[in-house]
Amino acid sequence: MTPGRLYGVGVGPGDPELVTLKATRVIGAADVVAYPMARHGRSMARSIAAAYMRPGVIEVGMTYPVTTEQTDHPGGYDGAVADFYDASAAELAGHLDAGRSVAVLCEGDPFFYGSYMYLHDRLAGDYPTEVIPGVTSPSAAAATTGTPLARRDEVLSILPGTLPTDELAARLGASDAAVVLKLGRTLPSVREAIDRAGMTERSLLVERASGDGERWSGLAEVDRDVPYMSLVLVPSPAARSRTGRGGLTVVGLGPGGPEWLTPEARAALA
Repeated sequence: MTPGRLYGVGVGPGDPELVTLKATRVIGAADVVAYPMARHGRSMARSIAAAYMRPGVIEVGMTYPVTTEQTDHPGGYDGAVADFYDASAAELAGHLDAGRSVAVLCEGDPFFYGSYMYLHDRLAGDYPTEVIPGVTSPSAAAATTGTPLARRDEVLSILPGTLPTDELAARLGASDAAVVLKLGRTLPSVREAIDRAGMTERSLLVERASGDGERWSGLAEVDRDVPYMSLVLVPSPAARSRTGRGGLTVVGLGPGGPEWLTPEARAALA
C-alpha cells in the first residue's frame, strides 16, 4: 500500500482569518487532522482551524504530558516530552501506513519554535512530507501594535525568554530590535534583561497576538502575570515617536571599535 502524505500545517497565531489558503485546502482534504492539546482537553491549534475541518474527519488529539507543572518522569521534562513525541509519531505512522493523509496542525509556523518540528524529525525520513508555513506571532504582534520590527540594515533578534538573564541581556544589547518569546514565569527575568540593555522604554508586551483575549501595552506598565502565549516586542529606536521637543544625549564610545559600545550607547546612537 502506498503510504499517506504527512503535512505540517501552520495555522497562524490565533485569528482564523490569518490561516493561509493552502493551509485551509490541506486541512479540508486531509483524512486525519492531528493537533497538540493540554491536559484540560483544549487545543489552540484546533480552535483556529475548526472552521476548515470537514465533518467526519479522523481527529488525533496529542495530549502534552506536562506544560508548566513538575513531572515525576525519570528523565525529567525532556524525557517526558521525548516519550510524548515518540508515542505521537507512532500513532500517526499507523495512519500513514494505512494510506491516509495526515495534517498536523501547528500554531504559528511549524518550523518557528513549532511543536510540529519534533514529529517531522521522527517521520519525515519515512513518509512523503510537506510543510506549509504560517504567520508567526512576532508578525501578528507587530501588526496589531502598528510597530515596524526593523528597518534597512538593522539587526532583528528572536530570543527565547528561557535564556539566562545575563545571556539574554547581552544578546539584546547586540541587536537593534528584538522579539522575546516564551514568557509567563520567565517575565521577571526578561524584564531585568531588557532593563539592563536599556530597552524598557520602547518595549511592548503583547498577549495572545491576533487571538481571543489579545491585549498589549508598554512593558513598563505591566504589573500582572502574563500567559505563556505572550511576547515582548522591542522595536528599533527609529520606530519611536519623533514628536515633542528634542533631547541631548552624551554618549561615551569606549576606547575604540564597535565591540566596546555599551547597549545604552548603541541604542542612543541608533
